[in-house]
Amino acid sequence: MSAMSNTNWDRRNVMRAAMGLAAAGGLAACGGNTGRSSGGSGDALVQYFHAYGEAGTEQAIKRYAKAYKDANVTTQWITGSNFENKLFPALLTKNAPDLFEFHPQLQMVKSGQVADLSDIINPVKDDFNPADIASHTVDGKIYGVRMIDDPQFFYYRPSLFEKAKIEVPQTLDELIEAINKLTTDKVKGAFLGNDITPVQSPLIWSAGADTLNDKNEIAYHTDAVADGLAQLRKLFTSGNLLLDAPADWWDPSAFTQGLTAIQWCGMWAMPVIQKALGDDVGIFPFPKVGDAGKLSVTNGGWSMFVNAKGKNVDAAKEYVKWLWIDQKEYQEDWALSYGFHVPPRTSIAQSATKLKSGLPAEGVKLFTDYGHFDNIAWTQSMIASLNDVIANSVRKNGSPEAALDACDKKVNAELKKLFG
Repeated sequence: MSAMSNTNWDRRNVMRAAMGLAAAGGLAACGGNTGRSSGGSGDALVQYFHAYGEAGTEQAIKRYAKAYKDANVTTQWITGSNFENKLFPALLTKNAPDLFEFHPQLQMVKSGQVADLSDIINPVKDDFNPADIASHTVDGKIYGVRMIDDPQFFYYRPSLFEKAKIEVPQTLDELIEAINKLTTDKVKGAFLGNDITPVQSPLIWSAGADTLNDKNEIAYHTDAVADGLAQLRKLFTSGNLLLDAPADWWDPSAFTQGLTAIQWCGMWAMPVIQKALGDDVGIFPFPKVGDAGKLSVTNGGWSMFVNAKGKNVDAAKEYVKWLWIDQKEYQEDWALSYGFHVPPRTSIAQSATKLKSGLPAEGVKLFTDYGHFDNIAWTQSMIASLNDVIANSVRKNGSPEAALDACDKKVNAELKKLFG
């Protein structure tokens, strides 16, 4: 589900500027109202969600909570930018949420912030996408329940491609050529997000590299990645990218309103896009970068975590089990009724008729064939360091090598903290 608010925060994949738990120590908690209540049966639980953009999402989460009879569950629906800048400081206060959505992050496991959920997940583990289990597992323990998987790729208008006599691009060179040809005085060739960071990981994967390797060492600093950054810089200065969209990349309005011919966005936006443009919509993965390149797709998504330092850990785990493991009807509703997502549960994904044909089926195929999942060791501060690479070598005219060197120093310092 997208967060269609007009902010500069990339809520969908793990490309978000960030702040570590320790650094958040001096900041105040989110708002004065903790939402705690003594009414209802059993414990009072508070859950944090970021404000999803699709109509009906807030009502749905609150409806599920109300149906739970063993605790009084209150939802803090957090609007505005930087959800983690509200979440992380709040976790350090006495008004911390009992459970919250986020992405798998190793520093939260190492600091004892998130509870081990293996006991509730293990009985149904085989019904989850193995990649979703792997991305939440540390030393054999599972630290979160995936709620939705969110493939991200390029949307395009076949009619505009036909008019400009261009094919779907297979390489970054071809993509840039297409963007240049598609640009007119009214329409920009492409929208990659207002700060270009949504495509930073796909650029790495499509260059045949990765953020980290299996030994948790830097794997993104290659010649092909540096060359890809130089190509993006050329594109950025061409005048053919949309750079100041009223709503950022997770909101499809720049595409549906005809401001751009191509947009990087998520599968969550597909129903809105199809409603606006009918059959004049296609999708394609991030194209190959360099000779050893591979097509790639970002598999973002959101997971539910239990605050291990909270007062109601067992009650929070019971609620997570009830909603995100036992209540398949609600899980299916959440994944398919307000936008399109791939259900992490295999049994739900297999029966998801809305994803079986047409463009949604193509989206699932891109997810399956080219998707890259969260790496739990690739943390918020590492993401922020990579954001700086895009800022310094694409949006400013710094050398890609120098930007990657600076990133290496920060990432290596983080890796040392995590792994010694």
